[in-house]
Amino acid sequence: MLTDHYELTMVEAALRSGAAHRRCVFEVFARRLPQGRRYGVVGGTGRLLEGLRSFRFGADELEWLHRRRVVDGPTLDFLRDYRFRGDITGYAEGEVYMPHSPVLRVEATFAEACLLETFVLSVLNHDSAIASAGSRMTMAAESRPCVEMGSRRTQEMSATAAARAAVMTGFAATSNLEAGRRWSLPTLGTAAHAFTLLHDTEEEAFRAQVEAFGPKTSLLVDTYDVDEAVRRAVRIAGPELDAVRLDSGDLVEQAHHVRGLLDSLGNTDTRIIVTSDLDEYAISRLQSAPVDAYGVGTQLVTGSGAPTASMVYKLVERDDADGRPVHVAKQAVGKRSVGGVKHPLRMIGGDGRADTELIGVGEAPQAQDEPHRELMVPLVTGGRIHEEHTGAEGLRRAADRHRRSTAELPASALRLQHGEPVLPTIFV
Repeated sequence: MLTDHYELTMVEAALRSGAAHRRCVFEVFARRLPQGRRYGVVGGTGRLLEGLRSFRFGADELEWLHRRRVVDGPTLDFLRDYRFRGDITGYAEGEVYMPHSPVLRVEATFAEACLLETFVLSVLNHDSAIASAGSRMTMAAESRPCVEMGSRRTQEMSATAAARAAVMTGFAATSNLEAGRRWSLPTLGTAAHAFTLLHDTEEEAFRAQVEAFGPKTSLLVDTYDVDEAVRRAVRIAGPELDAVRLDSGDLVEQAHHVRGLLDSLGNTDTRIIVTSDLDEYAISRLQSAPVDAYGVGTQLVTGSGAPTASMVYKLVERDDADGRPVHVAKQAVGKRSVGGVKHPLRMIGGDGRADTELIGVGEAPQAQDEPHRELMVPLVTGGRIHEEHTGAEGLRRAADRHRRSTAELPASALRLQHGEPVLPTIFV
């Protein structure tokens, strides 16, 4: 039921016309990247497959559809027995994509594939937006770890999905416990300003935290006076204090000042963690400061200004009444699509870096002896889900794919300045 009303009414009309069981191919792609972005990252494939397992219409849902007269009796009978029995292939989760990259292909009857449209797009558009932003952040952070902590800045189910996408793109941990439980992700967290304000003095708050967790904890030092808080934290936790966290003010200036103060007090191993509406640009600026880790929330879970990947789900091929495949394409001005099944290759230049997204229409492009890499992998075959793409293991594979895929890009992919996609897309 996580779908649009018109998906079901299209099925009803197609059942009446006799076209509902024609073989069709739908493809998911983005016509463009968010303004100025150099690449996108496919996110959510594992979640999509996990959701497909339970994509069913039960008695309660069917009764509601009947009572509301959304569809007729024959359509309700079809929905009662609905199971996706087709094939799905796509870019492996974590893979880099470019404008018009066919990141997902769904091949099934029209009725089977049509019902998946809204679910597919809602998962891929959200998770790919978060993954694309997260990738830029971890690239900007270089070797310094990032922690996802944006659950309070978005809807609760979106927060869990965002945490998963963040870890896939290199975030070291998340504050979201449900994401940790569901996909075996590392979780962490210590205390907010409210914990300090709860106690009569900052010293009482720090002592309570250290007594509970030991000196290997992180103390938030900007509730009142940063200098006094740092001195107090060192006095209470000693040289084993793991970290102090800064969450306000000029973070570059404060980090330099706090580093000097910690060192002068003998806490040379105490780390500095910074938070406060960080995005990839702020992280890049902080690279000149003595910061050890970044906590990222709002900007990550909202896609750092691009909360959707703007992917679409378009019919590109169908069988005609005689069972012969026909290429179809939308011709509307500004929203044209390319008909026919796409076969993408990533071409590799002489320097070992990717240089082109080469897409064959109707058949695989002839790469001959040129170095290249296949991009499509099987995800569902005859209705059977390839489980290696799901769960904690699927996420581990996606994180590895992201590391290898981004490492393969030209150096210009690292630039945060606005520019064109780092690889041209060429149809052949």
